Amino acid sequence: MAALGAATGGGSWFSALALGVTLLKCLLIPTYRSTDFEVHRNWLAITHSLPISQWYYEATSEWTLDYPPFFAWFEYALSHVARYFDQEMLNVRNLNYSSSRTLLFQRFSVIFTDTLFVYAVHECCKCIDGKKAGKELTEKPKFILSVLLLWNFGLLIVDHIHFQYNGFLSGLMLLSIARLFQKRHMEGAFLFAVLLHFKHIYLYVAPAYGVYLLRSYCFTANKPDGSIRWNSFSFLRLISLGLIVFLVSALSLGPFLALNQLPQVFSRLFPFKRGLCHAYWAPNFWALYSALDKVLSIIGLELKLLDPSKIPRASMTSGLVQQFQHTVLPSVTPLATLICTLIAILGPEAFSDV
Repeated sequence: MAALGAATGGGSWFSALALGVTLLKCLLIPTYRSTDFEVHRNWLAITHSLPISQWYYEATSEWTLDYPPFFAWFEYALSHVARYFDQEMLNVRNLNYSSSRTLLFQRFSVIFTDTLFVYAVHECCKCIDGKKAGKELTEKPKFILSVLLLWNFGLLIVDHIHFQYNGFLSGLMLLSIARLFQKRHMEGAFLFAVLLHFKHIYLYVAPAYGVYLLRSYCFTANKPDGSIRWNSFSFLRLISLGLIVFLVSALSLGPFLALNQLPQVFSRLFPFKRGLCHAYWAPNFWALYSALDKVLSIIGLELKLLDPSKIPRASMTSGLVQQFQHTVLPSVTPLATLICTLIAILGPEAFSDV
């Protein structure tokens, strides 16, 4: 950590920030944990005790494996360390299993893998020009960025209380961005492709990455006014980017293609029947939409306008991969959500001339 601090031009302050937040994470070990703690314990058990051909079919637990293959292999690697802590946590049939050693292992696995996040923050700080910074440490952009990232309160809550590995994944994302700033476009593209096969929710960022790489890497020259010189487009560079994506995808999905299991994998990764308000996590329009449907169904029952036997149980927030139908309002189809998502990604500017 001292080397990282020196490299960022701040002496020991970066090391102090990283060490301080690491100690705070250790203090959070005995705090509340969510069902995701059991989710990841179950994934450790699945990848450790079952052959790869059963990873995306195993359904003993309700918390089935629904992350891309690289994350499954990540859990597989962790499981080989976990067995030295508590072998019982790796038993697929030990549902909701917990012990002090299991707690310590899983908590420390998040803290340890956050090392990548610390390194990525360091690399991002190297991309900042600090020549115009003030003399005070708290005025330096590198210090401010480091505090905002390393001590990100959201990550502390979600990873080290709730329990997830978002710090590790954010580390991949930040490192990819840093490589783009450093004009190491191939490395940045490679890291982002790897990230997609760790957690596919980052597909939302893929259009922005594609546009940026086309503009800054595939087009090799600009006009004097800064606009694109269209005849400078390099098909060789485009092919090289495509090759990176293909090779990473082949490494991730190849074994399941060989097992003829790609449809099963994709059905787990994209469970379109999952409730829109997945475990109360959707702070968006769909949460209000489902809440309104619930209110209308209650009013309908009170006024005897609805048949109680035809009212589905309140499964829209269960967090499980299952189908939910609204009672009064029209049920939202996957196609409708896809269209809304694409419109949101494009933004109002795309329709300003329409």
